[in-house]
Amino acid sequence: MHSAPNTARAFWVLAPGRGELREEPLPDRKPGDVLVRALFSGVSRGTEALVFTGRVPASQQTAMRAPFQAGEFPGPVKYGYINVGRIEDGPAERIGQHVFCLYPHQDLYRVPGTAATPLPEGLPPERAVLAANMETAVNACWDAAPLAGDRILVIGGGVLGLLTAWLCSRVPGTEVTLVDTQPRRGPVAMALGLEFRDAPVDEMNADLVIHASGHPEGLVQALRAAAVEATVVELSWYGDRMVSLPLGEAFHSRRLTLRSSQVGRIPAARAPRWDHARRMRLALELLRDDRLDRLVTGEDIFADLPQVMARLAADPGDTLCHRVRYP
Repeated sequence: MHSAPNTARAFWVLAPGRGELREEPLPDRKPGDVLVRALFSGVSRGTEALVFTGRVPASQQTAMRAPFQAGEFPGPVKYGYINVGRIEDGPAERIGQHVFCLYPHQDLYRVPGTAATPLPEGLPPERAVLAANMETAVNACWDAAPLAGDRILVIGGGVLGLLTAWLCSRVPGTEVTLVDTQPRRGPVAMALGLEFRDAPVDEMNADLVIHASGHPEGLVQALRAAAVEATVVELSWYGDRMVSLPLGEAFHSRRLTLRSSQVGRIPAARAPRWDHARRMRLALELLRDDRLDRLVTGEDIFADLPQVMARLAADPGDTLCHRVRYP
């Protein structure tokens, strides 16, 4: 009988703008634990850029903790929540399972078995790196509550905006338009069956506006595009930046609703019946669509992650989901 490995390599942010791979011991096995060998992890570009550059506000450091985070902001900290791997040790019936876990960038890790969600049949591990974003998009749709026939505007064509728009488009009769200033997002949006515009939308005719661009100017545009009594849902998180909004002008006369959405909490109306595990299983099921492979736009090996994270934080370019491959 072979002995399980007792060390792993993990990516740590040592200080703002500086990261490295560190070797660290694995925790002792407890009943019900599984040992997962990473195949892929994903960079949550917006949030992890804020963490990497040390821009998590002190007031939000507790709320921002990832489930398996180690260390504290601004660093040294081991942060991340997108990891797909194969179970190597644990209960016999789970050996060899492909699983998703809300774990940082690490090549080998031991977690409670309940934290490693099996991938449904037909979902390639390569695509499962979109699971955390899909879970957030599901929560966004719960908060936004799109209805049949709604004219829906989604501003921001990153991974979260694309997935949220795609889910909204599956509600019967909806007219969903995705707006992004980068024309190169258009082919991805249209491959998902969405209308696409690369110019600001000022018409006040949207029943529902969802903002996911990460830029305050996009939220200003969202308020301008919302029709009378419409709802604007804010998905962007600005870290330590202050945001100025035109809450004079027609905000009150049009009786607009501005609400936030954040994946850390199940919406109150669903909390009696849903938990995080059920929501994650739904997110993984929703990823069984080959068209979603277009949201993964780059890949690097784990050994290069310190340089990759610095590059993405400085200039993400056209990156949507960036995948990390493990040996």
